[in-house]
Amino acid sequence: MSYFKEFRLHTEKEGAYNITSQISDAISESSIENGIVLIFCPHTTAGLIITENTDHAVTSDLLFGMKSAFPDHKEYKHSEGNSFAHIKSSVTGCQLTIIIDGGWHTLGPWQGIFFMEFDGPRERRYQVKIIEC
Repeated sequence: MSYFKEFRLHTEKEGAYNITSQISDAISESSIENGIVLIFCPHTTAGLIITENTDHAVTSDLLFGMKSAFPDHKEYKHSEGNSFAHIKSSVTGCQLTIIIDGGWHTLGPWQGIFFMEFDGPRERRYQVKIIEC
């Protein structure tokens, strides 16, 4: 048995969007008790991460750190001028896999799932596939 759902998200220029509750709701809707949830971002200038979800300063610090580590450089050759966003997306990755046990994700108490925007504002989407194991 499996379940699929696609979500849409309007983003600002740059940001971290907590999508944990949407993933939790999808798991509940799926009625799958034991399995895995796959979350996929079909974009090359955005990504997905798991990080602390209690202190909002953490995601601000992550965005600041990414901007510091991967600034925009005039030497980049990509014609759209957003190579910095492609690099950040490559570092964060575009997919996550989380275990479902007893009808609930197994994230730690401080963890949350975040959609990371590096080149907005945009209309984004992300997909969730839940597979029973």
